[in-house]
Amino acid sequence: MKNSNQNKSILTILVVLISGIILVSFRPIEDKGTYPPQEDTSLYDAIVAMDDIYFTAYNNCDMETQEKLYDEDLEFYHDKGGLSTSKQELLEGLEKNICGKVTRELVEGSIEVYPIPNFGAVEIGMHKFHNNQEPNAISNPSKFITIWKQVGESYKMTRVISLH
Repeated sequence: MKNSNQNKSILTILVVLISGIILVSFRPIEDKGTYPPQEDTSLYDAIVAMDDIYFTAYNNCDMETQEKLYDEDLEFYHDKGGLSTSKQELLEGLEKNICGKVTRELVEGSIEVYPIPNFGAVEIGMHKFHNNQEPNAISNPSKFITIWKQVGESYKMTRVISLH
């Protein structure tokens, strides 16, 4: 009987600890969606707009726009496909394997933007990819990190980390 009560007590403690860890790991996202909180949201707004432009092109197989948004000095890290450093090979792979087959959905409110002085910004967020051939397939959110280099008034993607 003592062992049973001890096991229940240990289980209760573990559940409380795990619940606490889970709750602490989720931080509230600001109402405006900007994280970290910024007085001047112009950088955040610009990067979110660039993300939207890129993934609208991605979802619609607009290779010309995608090509314009990748910097020549590109490094694309994919946790399943490895490292790509050739802009042309990446674009060819996207056209062959993604166009009309996969669409991306941003997890709303997940984007964080951090300035990189004298360079551009880091964007971190969550998104889902949907297989168009399997519309009922479950798509789990995954994290991405994009380094945007400022070029004039716009930005180009120089480093991308895509995790699934």
